[in-house]
Amino acid sequence: MDDPAVLDALAQRLARIGERRDLDVPALLRRLGIRPDRTGVTRRQVSDLTRELWLQTDDELFALGPRAPRGLFRLVVRSIAPAPDLRAVLGRLEEAAEVLPGMPAVAVRAAAPLVEVEIDVRQLDDPDHVAAELVAIVVHRLLSWLTGQRIDLRELRLPWPKPDHAPHYELVFGRHPQFDADALVLAFDAKLLPAPVLRSEAELAEFLEDQPEVSLATRDYGSSHADQVRAIVEQGTTAPEDIAARLGISAQHLRRLLRAEETSIGEIRDAVRRDAAIASLRRGDESIEKLAQRLGFSEASAFRRAFRRWTGRAPGDYR
Repeated sequence: MDDPAVLDALAQRLARIGERRDLDVPALLRRLGIRPDRTGVTRRQVSDLTRELWLQTDDELFALGPRAPRGLFRLVVRSIAPAPDLRAVLGRLEEAAEVLPGMPAVAVRAAAPLVEVEIDVRQLDDPDHVAAELVAIVVHRLLSWLTGQRIDLRELRLPWPKPDHAPHYELVFGRHPQFDADALVLAFDAKLLPAPVLRSEAELAEFLEDQPEVSLATRDYGSSHADQVRAIVEQGTTAPEDIAARLGISAQHLRRLLRAEETSIGEIRDAVRRDAAIASLRRGDESIEKLAQRLGFSEASAFRRAFRRWTGRAPGDYR
């Protein structure tokens, strides 16, 4: 979510929440280095502003509805992250929403070809729909992050009229929404339900440490060059020249573009191999030797060393 228009609009709406809560918004913006006109805002500044509003309202939904005490998001994530696969994650998410105070109710309906995740935002006094959007963003990003793969939305339904910032939704969610719907619904391919949860305890701690910036970051919707390269690598093309040719640019130019996104073809290849290795080890249907060979390692010992470098753990730990 690094588009300047998206960030500026979100900062404007967050500031209006502060004004509605009778906070000293000008002082808050000065402290965060945000201009009085709330333009030219960075993702870090939007994240910091969100955290400040959490702190000053003592509520992770900005006191716009039933109290969502600080630490609620962390508790929800820790309760669902140990699930083995996406289907179980969604089941635990429903259960958490039933028992945790302040958390919007969640209903999951799985009927091929789609899974629908409905989030009840009716109790929010949220005229700018900021809290409702952030809940939807967090849920969507969290499902993608836990499974280590892009979850393309087939449908995005929003229960409010088309706002001025309507074009931003496609940048944020990868899908233009249906407005004036009966409920807030994220729908995706039911074939993704068996996708295994890939994240380690260390990764989970890091993910929780830097919220909400991690959830605000664009990652899974094909908009970055890193996303495009990953999609090509996942299809089996790994040579830099071949990847660049698929994108219609030179290998040198592709390297520069990836450097600007603070990554490289090698790092992306490693991430794809890591995720494939973890998925296989969790399934337990492939020997270490065969897995190492499939992933392109000359011998199992080389794979074991690489796996420990990627995760800090031995392959056997994932069995």
